Order: sequence, then C-alpha cells, then structure tokens
Amino acid sequence: MSLLQDLNWRHAVKAYDPTKKVSEQDVNSILEAARLAPTSSGLQPFRVIVVETQELKEKMVAGALNPEVMRDCSHVLVFAAWDQYSAEKIDQVYDHHTEVRELPRGRFSSYTDQLKQLYGAQTAHQHFAHTARQTYIALGLAMAQAAELKVDSTPAEGFSNAVVDEILGLHELGLKSVTLLYLGYRDAEKDWLSTMKKVRLPMEEFIIRK
Repeated sequence: MSLLQDLNWRHAVKAYDPTKKVSEQDVNSILEAARLAPTSSGLQPFRVIVVETQELKEKMVAGALNPEVMRDCSHVLVFAAWDQYSAEKIDQVYDHHTEVRELPRGRFSSYTDQLKQLYGAQTAHQHFAHTARQTYIALGLAMAQAAELKVDSTPAEGFSNAVVDEILGLHELGLKSVTLLYLGYRDAEKDWLSTMKKVRLPMEEFIIRK
C-alpha cells in the first residue's frame, strides 16, 4: 500500500478489541518513526512513554475523556514535552551530536550559544508551548507508521494532564504530557466510525494556491 492508501484506511478508532495486542515488533517500529521525527534544532525536546500494563492503564482511566478506549486498547503512548529549555539540556543534546558524528566537543558552540540566548529570554510557559508543538510532528509520523502496519490508532488530547503526569511521575523527569496515542485493533461491532466514509474537505477548498 502507498502512504496515501494507508492514510485513507486509518481513522480514529472509537472501540478496541481488548483481546488483541500489538506485537512488540510493531510497537517498536511505531516508536522508531516517532524517534526519527524532525524537531526544532534537532533537540528532540520530548519523550514517549509506553504504557502497556493493564494495571497502569486502569489508573490512568480516571483522567480519560474516553475511558473505554484507554482501557481496551493494547498500548497507550504518552507524548510528553520538556517543561522548559536549559543550557544543560542543550549542551547534552549537542555533546551527543558531536560524539555520534565523531566531531570535537563544542563544534556547534556558536549555534548553541544562540539557542541559549534565545530561550534564556523566554518564560517557562513559552518554552513548553514550543516543546509541546514538536510532539505533534512525531505523533503524525507514529500514526502513519501504525497505519502502514495496519495497527489502529486514536490520537487524544481529551484527558487530564494532571492525572497522567502524576501517575507516570513526569514532573520528576522535567516533562509534561501533551498528547496520547492509543494503539490496538478495532472492535468492528462497537467501532461505529469504521463503517462510515472518510470525510475531509475537497482539495480545491483545502488548498489555497497563490
């Protein structure tokens, strides 16, 4: 299948079959797609937390807008962004860059100094607004990879960030949850959306050419 066919196939599943689990190989492929996503300055200012145990999902249900989807899906991926930038985080990332590329440490210091100056003039709120936006690029690529593997998915912003952050101990990691991605396999009888046509704006309305 082509990417466009995969995207036409997928939809935000509304009911999952709790007896069907996504293989570790497929989950890892979806995570790799998220890991390879482009990010601003290559900082990767977020992490993906994989929730696969039923016990932990049950705890998180209290903060879910669609609790049955969370309860019955195979895995929950939590996209959580840095709560703020820091000089230490920037240096850590670029030290890793130079190590992997076998370059002298500090090779990118002129650029990292610019980043530190830029973010140093901003508030923590501005930092998180920026890091959170980066997660959506990875979320999109994860959904595309899931569709290629014929793994169903549901992106979700409808959840209590405070509940999820507390249960997963994200504050201690310097992270805040942004989005969830449910993975699994649809329950064809309960997933009311699966029999409906995909609806999007027509191309001539969606695209504005200048």
